[in-house]
Amino acid sequence: MTTEAVAMQRPDVRTRTERAWLSLGSNLDPVRHLRAALAELRQRFGEIIVSPAYRFAAVGFEGPEFINLAAGIDSDLDAFALNDWLHALEDRHGRRRDVPRFSSRTLDIDIVLFGDLVLEGPGHLQLPRRDLAQAFVLKPLADIAPEVREPRSGRRLVELRDASPAACARYPRVDLDAPAPGC
Repeated sequence: MTTEAVAMQRPDVRTRTERAWLSLGSNLDPVRHLRAALAELRQRFGEIIVSPAYRFAAVGFEGPEFINLAAGIDSDLDAFALNDWLHALEDRHGRRRDVPRFSSRTLDIDIVLFGDLVLEGPGHLQLPRRDLAQAFVLKPLADIAPEVREPRSGRRLVELRDASPAACARYPRVDLDAPAPGC
Protein backbone atom coordinates (compact mmCIF):
# COMPACT_ATOMS: atom_id res chain seq x y z
CA MET A 1 0.00 0.00 0.00
CA THR A 2 1.38 3.45 -0.84
CA THR A 3 2.01 6.16 1.74
CA GLU A 4 -0.73 8.24 0.11
CA ALA A 5 -3.20 5.39 0.50
CA VAL A 6 -2.32 4.99 4.18
CA ALA A 7 -2.72 8.74 4.75
CA MET A 8 -6.12 8.65 3.06
CA GLN A 9 -7.23 5.79 5.33
CA ARG A 10 -6.08 7.58 8.49
CA PRO A 11 -6.84 11.30 8.11
CA ASP A 12 -7.21 11.72 11.88
CA VAL A 13 -3.60 10.79 12.68
CA ARG A 14 -2.13 13.48 14.92
CA THR A 15 1.42 14.34 15.73
CA ARG A 16 2.27 13.02 19.17
CA THR A 17 3.35 15.61 21.71
CA GLU A 18 5.33 15.19 24.87
CA ARG A 19 5.28 17.45 27.92
CA ALA A 20 8.70 19.01 28.39
CA TRP A 21 9.63 20.91 31.53
CA LEU A 22 12.21 23.63 30.95
CA SER A 23 14.47 25.74 33.13
CA LEU A 24 15.15 29.28 31.93
CA GLY A 25 17.68 31.70 33.36
CA SER A 26 19.58 34.88 32.59
CA ASN A 27 21.86 37.30 34.38
CA LEU A 28 22.57 39.74 31.52
CA ASP A 29 19.57 42.01 30.93
CA PRO A 30 17.48 39.11 32.28
CA VAL A 31 13.99 40.60 32.18
CA ARG A 32 14.30 41.48 28.49
CA HIS A 33 15.78 38.10 27.49
CA LEU A 34 13.37 36.01 29.55
CA ARG A 35 10.32 37.91 28.27
CA ALA A 36 11.53 37.42 24.69
CA ALA A 37 12.23 33.71 25.25
CA LEU A 38 8.75 33.14 26.68
CA ALA A 39 7.23 34.95 23.71
CA GLU A 40 9.14 32.72 21.27
CA LEU A 41 8.15 29.58 23.19
CA ARG A 42 4.50 30.64 23.00
CA GLN A 43 4.80 31.41 19.31
CA ARG A 44 6.33 27.99 18.55
CA PHE A 45 4.49 25.71 21.01
CA GLY A 46 1.26 27.56 21.83
CA GLU A 47 0.01 27.76 25.38
CA ILE A 48 2.72 27.24 27.97
CA ILE A 49 2.80 26.94 31.76
CA VAL A 50 5.11 29.48 33.40
CA SER A 51 6.31 29.61 36.99
CA PRO A 52 7.02 32.72 38.99
CA ALA A 53 10.50 34.10 38.37
CA TYR A 54 13.02 34.24 41.22
CA ARG A 55 16.45 35.75 41.89
CA PHE A 56 19.26 33.30 42.64
CA ALA A 57 22.98 33.72 43.19
CA ALA A 58 25.23 32.59 40.35
CA VAL A 59 26.34 28.95 40.80
CA GLY A 60 29.86 27.85 39.87
CA PHE A 61 31.27 31.35 39.32
CA GLU A 62 31.22 34.88 40.69
CA GLY A 63 28.77 37.02 38.77
CA PRO A 64 25.51 38.96 38.88
CA GLU A 65 22.42 37.26 40.24
CA PHE A 66 20.34 35.22 37.85
CA ILE A 67 16.63 35.40 37.32
CA ASN A 68 15.30 31.86 36.90
CA LEU A 69 11.93 30.39 36.10
CA ALA A 70 10.43 27.18 34.74
CA ALA A 71 8.07 26.51 31.87
CA GLY A 72 6.06 23.54 30.66
CA ILE A 73 5.47 23.04 26.96
CA ASP A 74 3.82 20.38 24.84
CA SER A 75 6.46 19.62 22.23
CA ASP A 76 5.91 18.01 18.87
CA LEU A 77 9.71 17.72 18.62
CA ASP A 78 11.68 14.81 20.08
CA ALA A 79 14.12 15.61 22.89
CA PHE A 80 17.12 15.97 20.54
CA ALA A 81 15.33 18.31 18.12
CA LEU A 82 13.89 20.33 21.01
CA ASN A 83 17.36 20.69 22.54
CA ASP A 84 18.66 21.96 19.17
CA TRP A 85 15.73 24.37 18.84
CA LEU A 86 16.37 25.74 22.35
CA HIS A 87 20.08 26.21 21.57
CA ALA A 88 19.10 28.20 18.47
CA LEU A 89 16.77 30.31 20.63
CA GLU A 90 19.62 31.00 23.05
CA ASP A 91 21.89 31.91 20.12
CA ARG A 92 19.30 34.34 18.71
CA HIS A 93 19.49 36.15 22.05
CA GLY A 94 23.25 36.51 22.09
CA ARG A 95 24.24 33.38 24.00
CA ARG A 96 28.00 32.99 23.71
CA ARG A 97 29.49 29.52 23.54
CA ASP A 98 33.12 30.69 23.31
CA VAL A 99 33.33 31.53 27.03
CA PRO A 100 33.69 29.25 30.07
CA ARG A 101 30.62 27.10 30.65
CA PHE A 102 30.03 28.64 34.06
CA SER A 103 29.78 32.32 33.20
CA SER A 104 27.23 35.09 32.80
CA ARG A 105 24.76 34.61 29.98
CA THR A 106 21.96 36.35 28.17
CA LEU A 107 19.84 33.22 28.10
CA ASP A 108 20.16 29.66 29.34
CA ILE A 109 17.35 27.19 28.60
CA ASP A 110 17.59 23.52 29.50
CA ILE A 111 15.17 20.64 29.18
CA VAL A 112 14.85 19.34 32.74
CA LEU A 113 12.28 16.61 32.11
CA PHE A 114 10.85 15.24 28.87
CA GLY A 115 8.01 12.91 29.79
CA ASP A 116 9.63 10.04 31.67
CA LEU A 117 12.63 9.85 29.33
CA VAL A 118 16.06 9.05 30.82
CA LEU A 119 19.02 9.66 28.48
CA GLU A 120 22.23 11.52 27.76
CA GLY A 121 22.98 12.97 24.36
CA PRO A 122 24.87 15.61 22.42
CA GLY A 123 24.67 19.29 23.26
CA HIS A 124 24.79 18.66 27.03
CA LEU A 125 21.41 16.94 26.81
CA GLN A 126 20.73 14.93 29.96
CA LEU A 127 17.30 13.78 31.04
CA PRO A 128 16.42 14.25 33.74
CA ARG A 129 18.75 17.24 34.04
CA ARG A 130 21.25 16.90 36.90
CA ASP A 131 20.61 20.56 37.76
CA LEU A 132 17.18 19.48 39.00
CA ALA A 133 18.80 19.16 42.44
CA GLN A 134 19.70 22.87 42.37
CA ALA A 135 17.25 25.32 43.99
CA PHE A 136 17.29 27.58 40.92
CA VAL A 137 15.75 24.72 38.89
CA LEU A 138 13.77 22.81 41.50
CA LYS A 139 11.97 25.71 43.22
CA PRO A 140 10.29 27.21 40.12
CA LEU A 141 9.60 23.79 38.61
CA ALA A 142 7.98 22.44 41.78
CA ASP A 143 5.81 25.57 41.87
CA ILE A 144 4.11 24.62 38.58
CA ALA A 145 4.52 20.83 38.50
CA PRO A 146 4.53 19.60 42.11
CA GLU A 147 3.01 16.21 41.28
CA VAL A 148 5.31 15.43 38.34
CA ARG A 149 7.64 12.56 39.16
CA GLU A 150 11.38 12.48 38.57
CA PRO A 151 11.74 9.35 36.42
CA ARG A 152 14.80 7.82 38.11
CA SER A 153 13.60 8.01 41.72
CA GLY A 154 9.86 8.16 41.11
CA ARG A 155 9.64 10.96 43.68
CA ARG A 156 7.34 13.91 43.13
CA LEU A 157 9.00 17.28 42.52
CA VAL A 158 7.36 18.71 45.63
CA GLU A 159 8.96 15.91 47.68
CA LEU A 160 12.37 16.61 46.16
CA ARG A 161 11.97 20.33 46.87
CA ASP A 162 10.86 19.78 50.45
CA ALA A 163 13.79 17.40 51.09
CA SER A 164 16.40 19.74 49.60
CA PRO A 165 18.79 21.74 51.79
CA ALA A 166 17.36 24.95 50.32
CA ALA A 167 13.73 24.02 51.11
CA CYS A 168 13.33 26.72 53.75
CA ALA A 169 15.26 29.42 51.89
CA ARG A 170 13.33 32.40 50.57
CA TYR A 171 14.12 33.61 47.08
CA PRO A 172 12.96 37.05 45.94
CA ARG A 173 10.29 36.95 43.24
CA VAL A 174 10.70 39.03 40.11
CA ASP A 175 7.74 40.40 38.17
CA LEU A 176 8.66 40.02 34.51
CA ASP A 177 5.60 42.06 33.54
CA ALA A 178 6.56 45.13 35.56
CA PRO A 179 7.85 48.09 33.57
CA ALA A 180 11.62 48.39 33.48
CA PRO A 181 13.10 51.04 35.83
CA GLY A 182 13.01 54.47 34.27
CA CYS A 183 10.07 53.66 31.94
